[in-house]
Amino acid sequence: MQKKHNAKKPWTVFIAILLAIAVGCVIEKETLIWKISVYDVFDTIGNLFLNALTLVVVPLVSSSIISGIARMGGDGNFGRLGAKMFFFYLTTSLAAILIGLFFVNLIGPGQYETPVPVSDTIATQLSTLKEQVTTNSGATFLTILQQIIPSNILMALSKGHMLSLIFFSLLFGYCITKIDSQPATTLNHFFQGIFQTMIRFTQIVMKVLPIGVFCLIAKVFMTTGISSLKSVALFFVTVLLALAAFTFIALPLFLRLIAQVSPLKHFRAMAPALITAFSTSSSSATLPITIDCVEKRAGVSNRICSLVVPLGTSINMSGSALYECVAAMFVAQAYGIHLDFPTQFLVVLMALITSIGVAGIPSASLVAILVILKVIGLPPEGLGLFIAVDRILDMCRTTVNVFSDSCCAVLVAKSEGEKNVLVQEVNLSQDS
Repeated sequence: MQKKHNAKKPWTVFIAILLAIAVGCVIEKETLIWKISVYDVFDTIGNLFLNALTLVVVPLVSSSIISGIARMGGDGNFGRLGAKMFFFYLTTSLAAILIGLFFVNLIGPGQYETPVPVSDTIATQLSTLKEQVTTNSGATFLTILQQIIPSNILMALSKGHMLSLIFFSLLFGYCITKIDSQPATTLNHFFQGIFQTMIRFTQIVMKVLPIGVFCLIAKVFMTTGISSLKSVALFFVTVLLALAAFTFIALPLFLRLIAQVSPLKHFRAMAPALITAFSTSSSSATLPITIDCVEKRAGVSNRICSLVVPLGTSINMSGSALYECVAAMFVAQAYGIHLDFPTQFLVVLMALITSIGVAGIPSASLVAILVILKVIGLPPEGLGLFIAVDRILDMCRTTVNVFSDSCCAVLVAKSEGEKNVLVQEVNLSQDS
């Protein structure tokens, strides 16, 4: 009976998504019921759900990485595992960018756009984003390096610097392997306990997933609506086609040819995480569910999952990298600026660099896009051409980011000789 209930759960969430889109398109943002703003109600409930997920991130990531390093560090396996992780991170992100570059050159969405004055709301958003870029002028790769080693770990965490947390956890876990066995074992058990507790916390939060998904998606469509897609329909379609090609062609080829596992099984295993990523637009908030799906539903060992997935959340932003490349090329086309091969190569390189460490929060890629525009000499105002639909596209590319991370975990696990990855049907029906 329990298995039957769990099998229906994805359908419940899917229905919630469809209802949310319908409600968001029909009800306006200013609608009041009994003098209460419908949008504010959705916003409050959605934020409560999002906060509940985000609450788990810091203890989950730190305990996951520390316990994982502590278990494998003594065996000298981390170097080999780390090399495999970064190889697959780089390969998948580069593949995503090249696919995006192919589609934006093939379709040429910017050739049919004319730069137009933006609204006051969008102008304010642009001004804020440009201030962020100006404050961090020239701060792409160097800024990322500086964030890795914080002077105050608590302050870094309060500012959402995930790379700082990851570095601290890696170093802490490594140091555990260098102390006496008795305290090392105690610490390992302690962080394993925290990890398991946070996973259980996540499972409790997931019980209200349909409600959270409905509120988050409904408020997005109440703000943007379908009408906002008309002016940038071709850009919207180009991004979706590129993301779809990467998700349903490139990544499945990696899974089938390299890992030799069923891509369909992996899609089914990751369904709860993908739905959550789509609704929250935050790979960080989705991280607890991603880890749970990769380990318990896809069958990847905790030894692999506890390292590959948390690191991938900050480093392997394949969907974001693809989007940044397409957006920069779109702006160039819209302003009638032809980018030669060396400049397009620079766009690819910058998309790869800026996608690393992009904060796993909604619309963080906009700042990275402004950095790319600045480097190749394009007007930052070009962001106003598509910023109105960025939130909807953010939902899509975040889903791709999460799926790419999970694929990398499977690829690393299979390269390490793990036999239980996506082989047991029972894993695909477990509740998350």
